[in-house]
Amino acid sequence: MSFAKRLKRFGFDYYLFLLLGTVVLASLWPASGVGADIVDKVAYVAVALLFFLYGAKLNTSAIVAGIANWRLQGLVFGFTYVVFPICGLALAAILSPWIEEELAIGIVYLSILPSTVQSSIAFTSIARGNVPAAVCAASMSNVLGVFLTPALVAVLLHASGDGISFESIMDIGLQILAPFIIGQLLRPLVGVFISRHTVLTQVVDRGSILIIVYSAFSAGVIAGIWDEVGPVSLAIIIAANIVLLAVVMVATIWAGRAAGLNHADRLTLLFCGSKKSLASGLPMANILFAGQAVSMIILPLMLFHQIQLFVCAIIAQRAGYLASESELQPAAS
Repeated sequence: MSFAKRLKRFGFDYYLFLLLGTVVLASLWPASGVGADIVDKVAYVAVALLFFLYGAKLNTSAIVAGIANWRLQGLVFGFTYVVFPICGLALAAILSPWIEEELAIGIVYLSILPSTVQSSIAFTSIARGNVPAAVCAASMSNVLGVFLTPALVAVLLHASGDGISFESIMDIGLQILAPFIIGQLLRPLVGVFISRHTVLTQVVDRGSILIIVYSAFSAGVIAGIWDEVGPVSLAIIIAANIVLLAVVMVATIWAGRAAGLNHADRLTLLFCGSKKSLASGLPMANILFAGQAVSMIILPLMLFHQIQLFVCAIIAQRAGYLASESELQPAAS
């Protein structure tokens, strides 16, 4: 096995290094002036294109089949928009005396975001979980997030009227929801092509995130983010993210068993109910927290994103391996 494949097996791949490299690039050569405006416009178009591709790829019949599993979908929704925010609020309250206010806001913000789309489905598939239900849960989570995340920001973070307005929700809808719906409508024409060329979605997915990260951290560097966030605060945020992810993952496992879900559905709940979307979170943060230190607010989300990929990759690989072993046992005996 090559070194690259071994890294990927444990959650590390070239994308992690590209993400870290983008932060370094923004720290050394931040975009400013006209350059920053161009980067922002490119990021906006890239995110819109990404959600168009999500919509065009999504099989509507998979959503219908997934919705029928109401217990699983209800639990995923409950963890994404109820349990996670409660944990995020508690953690931010505990840590607020030791970290900057924007980082505490960032912890709460990441906890009220929708689940990931591609990685939730991918990890569920690797682990041999209920893939149609994962497609439904992840997609519906992001559609609902267009409305729920701004509402939760307004309520939980006591945002001012300038921060959350009908115009802000419309901006998010135009950038995320509208392209998704258009993609669904055009699915009969372009769906097969996009499904066959999976690299296209992956490039747009990761590329849009890299552009947004560069834009946000460029603004942060110009505003002096690294003068405000010291190594102690960074270590606290990393530890907090690990605790937050561990608590939610353990809770999803317990809830899945308590609800009597089968093994495949419990895996779907684990991967869809414990993850947060960087692809949705970054563009929404730029709109919801306009005029604030966005780079500091999204820092907990960026770190959480990498931690969740690393942990879920290990769990999914292990679950998939055990499933393969159990399938081979009858043949061996």
